[in-house]
Amino acid sequence: MISDKAGQYLVDLAKEAIKQYLKTGEKITKGEDYPIELDEKLGVFVTLNKNEELRGCIGYAEPIMSAIEATIDVAIAASVNDPRFPKVTLDELENIDLEVTVLTKPEMIIVAHYEQYFDEIEIGEDGLIIQKGYSRGLLLPQVATENGFNVENFLEHTCMKAGISADSWMDESCDVYKFQGQIFK
Repeated sequence: MISDKAGQYLVDLAKEAIKQYLKTGEKITKGEDYPIELDEKLGVFVTLNKNEELRGCIGYAEPIMSAIEATIDVAIAASVNDPRFPKVTLDELENIDLEVTVLTKPEMIIVAHYEQYFDEIEIGEDGLIIQKGYSRGLLLPQVATENGFNVENFLEHTCMKAGISADSWMDESCDVYKFQGQIFK
């Protein structure tokens, strides 16, 4: 994945991107002096927490743009476009803890029977994406550990995030993907 130095750069960049956007309504551009490894296309999520409660979280599961550009985009989106929360204000920004999660490319878990998921998913290591038809839900690896989920709980909550019934993961028409994430704070 990426170095700790690059990860810290993304955290600082995300904070600056949010601050600039809240002040001016404009998106910052990447500078010239950044770790070159951040030109790689990677999935990135930015999570905002206030008083240890979720305040916003948006990201790209797929590596559709460079890590540096993705971080700028999703940091701003997490602060002003997460439909679950009101927009972050400049005043509250200093009370928000920010984390950047850099993702590996999601890989489909192929099973002959749904019970095999219990052997294929590792709590604390894997994040999940569940897709059924046009419905798709994603939970980052840290969600399972933060909530004390076992594999079955994790699958059920990812289904609910997709807006489908909690037991949909048992259905053959449902695709389950896993990925790993590097978390930087």
